[in-house]
Amino acid sequence: MKIDLTGKLAIVSGSTAGIGLGISKALAESGATVVVIGRETAKVDQALASIRQSVPDAQLRGLTADLGTAEGAELLFAAEPRADILVNNLGIFNDVDFFDAPDSEWTRFYEVNVISGVRLSRHYVPDMVKQGWGRVIFLSSESGVATPADMIN
Repeated sequence: MKIDLTGKLAIVSGSTAGIGLGISKALAESGATVVVIGRETAKVDQALASIRQSVPDAQLRGLTADLGTAEGAELLFAAEPRADILVNNLGIFNDVDFFDAPDSEWTRFYEVNVISGVRLSRHYVPDMVKQGWGRVIFLSSESGVATPADMIN
């Protein structure tokens, strides 16, 4: 099945590697203009090159920003004030014992893994509703259902 997303703008958080990069490639293959976002310019550039290698005519934009912070989200909103498709894929993990992780680390996990997607959705969804079309996807891992002992956070 071929989905035609020509003319649609897709924003994918956590898109410089792994599942986010794969989603970005698939969206580009379907004709969407894809915004690839990462905390390091070199990784953003590498992801853009990887997508272009697979999809030579891909319509891509890159942005260096930490979407786990309000400041990073504001950078995205300034660069891309609207979106048709939002894929909330951002997530972090640290191999730390449940009892040893300080409150600051738990707060950071929550900020990145939960609040970042909420923040982006609050910004982009109102325009999607107004235009009568939009898609928001929140990704997680199977660890949310069957959590390995070393991934309790």
